[in-house]
Amino acid sequence: MRSRFSAFAIGDAPYLLRSWHPSARPDVLDPDPHTRWLWLEITAKEGGGPFDTEGTVAFVAAYRDESGRGELRERSRFVREGRDWFYLDGDVG
Repeated sequence: MRSRFSAFAIGDAPYLLRSWHPSARPDVLDPDPHTRWLWLEITAKEGGGPFDTEGTVAFVAAYRDESGRGELRERSRFVREGRDWFYLDGDVG
């Protein structure tokens, strides 16, 4: 989760696409150059341990864009295939 936040913060679309599960990955990802990601707080997590194949992470991420400051709250689902974890989807709210 933290690596994906960092990738959003620096606009690393190739990393974001590689870390997105192929079943849900968009064809193209164009991070908004006007959005500046400020900080990330992990508020809860379930699973995601060394013997798990699934996990969820709830977080709050603060940003600033052309309309001002805001927060994204999401509960993200991840799946592990082999040694790699992939973002599957998330519920915003």
